[in-house]
Amino acid sequence: MKTQIIQIGNSQGIRIPKVLLEETRITGEVDLELHPDGILIRNTQKARAGWDDAFKTMAENEDDELPDGNAPTAFEKKEWQW
Repeated sequence: MKTQIIQIGNSQGIRIPKVLLEETRITGEVDLELHPDGILIRNTQKARAGWDDAFKTMAENEDDELPDGNAPTAFEKKEWQW
């Protein structure tokens, strides 16, 4: 799908067709990321998104490991002392 870069006040922008917005469910605030082939537009991730579900799953599994996967390394477990 092609579109044009247009003047918007003192800036420039693009019009994103409604069909693309509906299909991607992109709304409100977005993140822009530079890529070698262009610009990636995606929904902004909310801080702590998914934490409630992660903690619920941990409680159900009686798990006390960190949900973000940053568990201590073997070196830290063996060598580090408090």
